[in-house]
Amino acid sequence: MDKKTISRDGTELAYARVGQGPAVILVSGAMSTGGTTAPLGDLLADRFTAVRYDRRGRGESGDTAPYAVAREVEDLAALIDAVGGEAALYGMSSGGALALEAAASGLPVRRVAVYEPPFALGEEALRERGEYTARLTEALALGRRGDAVELFLRLTGLAEEMIQRARQSPMWEGMEAIAPSLAYDDAVMGGGRVPRERLASLEVPVLAVAGGAGPRWLRDATRAVAEAAPQGSYRELADQTHMVDPHVLAPVLAEFLT
Repeated sequence: MDKKTISRDGTELAYARVGQGPAVILVSGAMSTGGTTAPLGDLLADRFTAVRYDRRGRGESGDTAPYAVAREVEDLAALIDAVGGEAALYGMSSGGALALEAAASGLPVRRVAVYEPPFALGEEALRERGEYTARLTEALALGRRGDAVELFLRLTGLAEEMIQRARQSPMWEGMEAIAPSLAYDDAVMGGGRVPRERLASLEVPVLAVAGGAGPRWLRDATRAVAEAAPQGSYRELADQTHMVDPHVLAPVLAEFLT
């Protein structure tokens, strides 16, 4: 990251921008930094100023206690101001929930696109989210970062064998380093329920995109977002999973954001 800006509470945010044209800020999801969105940003750079950033508590950005979702909305406000005073937002996974909340908070946002925001549908799924929150809170309070990462990976449906392989991999140290930010993403999800009333207040176009090869519940959750937003639309990408190919996603985003 080659640029810095300061959020309202004094937290330093690291960001980078590529390309020319209307600004679009790329909001990463859980267990990721701004670098995760770099390939997508590069593909959008021929038509947009693509802005990636490290959310607070990760990468090169700072952090300030206590955490609140409103602070992350203020982070996006600072970034929007830094790149010209208006921007579109794209959010991946829980980053999509943050992007939607930022738009609903009245930030100068032109359009919002999200990819598979993992809202829970049904009481059983909501109960599981509540259990995850409680166990995550306990693990982080006790400093058990590895346990926190394991809890998150299980929530995503990763098989136990794969989780144990991940523990032995070179990437595990980096995952533990940003494990505290899992609580931030959990807070952004607001308990997991689709925020239909909040979405109904949106006054900008919303594109909700899902992969056709992933779990059915993610497609249903994504479609629910589109249906709740007054100017919402749903798009499904064949053969894509939650790890969407940026080469497939970029043309869809470019068409919507233009």
